[in-house]
Amino acid sequence: MNINKTDLDSLNSVINMTIDRKDYEEKVSTVLSNYRKNANIPGFRKGHVPMGMIKKQYEQAVIADEVNKLLRENLDNYIKDEKLELLGNPIPKAPKEALNWKDSQLTFEFELGMAPKFDIKLSVLKKIIRYEIEPEKKMIQEQINNIQKQYGKLVSQNKIEKGYEITAQFRNKEVELEKMVNFTIEDIKSKKNISVLKEAKLSEVLSFSTKGFFRDDETLKRLLSLDDKKFKELLKSNITIELKEINERILADFNQELFDKLYEPGSVTSVKELEEKIKESLKLQFEPQANQKLMNDISEAIVAKTKFKLPSEFLTKWIQTSSKEPMTQEEAVQEYSKSENGIRYQLIEGKIISENNLDITFEELKDYTASMIQNQMMQYGQTPEKEKLDEIISNVMSNKDETRRISEQLMREKILNFYKENAPLNTKKVGFDAFIKQAYGKA
Repeated sequence: MNINKTDLDSLNSVINMTIDRKDYEEKVSTVLSNYRKNANIPGFRKGHVPMGMIKKQYEQAVIADEVNKLLRENLDNYIKDEKLELLGNPIPKAPKEALNWKDSQLTFEFELGMAPKFDIKLSVLKKIIRYEIEPEKKMIQEQINNIQKQYGKLVSQNKIEKGYEITAQFRNKEVELEKMVNFTIEDIKSKKNISVLKEAKLSEVLSFSTKGFFRDDETLKRLLSLDDKKFKELLKSNITIELKEINERILADFNQELFDKLYEPGSVTSVKELEEKIKESLKLQFEPQANQKLMNDISEAIVAKTKFKLPSEFLTKWIQTSSKEPMTQEEAVQEYSKSENGIRYQLIEGKIISENNLDITFEELKDYTASMIQNQMMQYGQTPEKEKLDEIISNVMSNKDETRRISEQLMREKILNFYKENAPLNTKKVGFDAFIKQAYGKA
């Protein structure tokens, strides 16, 4: 067998492979002999079918199969030995003339798309903002209030007052509404309706005009779980409300007993320390959103600023030929256009991983998996013993799909940390509302 590569330009090459009949003749003979031994052809005893008949029926297909095996094996080895950096996979070129499988030599050509050479400069990221979201005082206070409500107690009341929690059955025949709803007097818009409710007694059924009952339309849709169609219909009619419960929620007092219910005993001893714990917890909740914004901005900027050419015609053809469903040339061009920036970023990221030794080791993957499992179990108040943890890790890592998913997640974190540590990013501390407004242009 003879293999040689011709470079058409820096991004496109052609591999020429010539296979001699002697390269596959012995294997073809062996396969045909096995066919003969097992062939069941009427008029012949098993194993006594004439070889000429076997060859006539099977030889060309067997030659084609053995040649394809040789092509795949030798092409893969050549690419590996020559350390060729390819985009996509080699594409077989259609022969100028139909192959004659009985020729002493068979020649095949494959088109290659070569990965471009380029340099990465992290200085292009100097205008990228790395947001650090600081929880605002109102958010911390909301958490404080929620804790006091959660660990407080409900006291049943007969009359509605400000702040009391009301449970009522809402009904409307026109839209087939039958829903139990929890609300407070603060959700009601009209002073007249507020006055009626305050005078009402438990189990009393009241009727109100739907329009303008709650303080705004969103409250109405949210509390009654209405779609747009039913919401519009309901606004045209009345609703009946049957009062089921009236409860006053007595907020819990902050003391050591409550602190120890919330966190590891003794780790929080004051409201100030509780606020710090809540602040850190909120920061952790916000971090994934800030990181996602950072990675989006980095990938967009580094692709735009890192200039290199791609073998676009080859990649378009590769997309078309490798598609599971039939694809026209026009569809392939459109698909390449949508995929181009993704391809560029994959090349950039691959170069960063290679040049900075960011590849994942088995031990790193194992430790990362262990950390994920421990964190998940701790959320349910479980602390696994080492032997049990090792067993769970082994089970998880024996699943190829799960291992790949975890590997991808770990690599994303390694890449993110690389940018944070090495790129000249502009760190900016903002509140959550300010982050949403600055990062996404939303108020």
